[in-house]
Amino acid sequence: MSTLKRPIVTEKATGLTEKGRYTFEVERTANKVQIKKDIESLYGVTVTDINTMRTIGKMKSKATRSGQAIGRRAHGKKAIVTVKEGDIIDFYGNL
Repeated sequence: MSTLKRPIVTEKATGLTEKGRYTFEVERTANKVQIKKDIESLYGVTVTDINTMRTIGKMKSKATRSGQAIGRRAHGKKAIVTVKEGDIIDFYGNL
């Protein structure tokens, strides 16, 4: 089973792709060795560096008939992957 959930395609993450850095949402239990192995096998690139960070889910609330319902979105983990110069990951190649 892959530790990668999905690529993150935001304005900030897209700006990093010009520098050869790609952002992925990964499983919370994944470590850097597993992430590197999955990216290299899935995309056929050479990974030179990985930075990971844990993200905290946002607090959410909504008004219901019985009062305020307060909860939290799920916590997560992101990985910023640097690939070897000249390698490219194409997220839109399969569309």
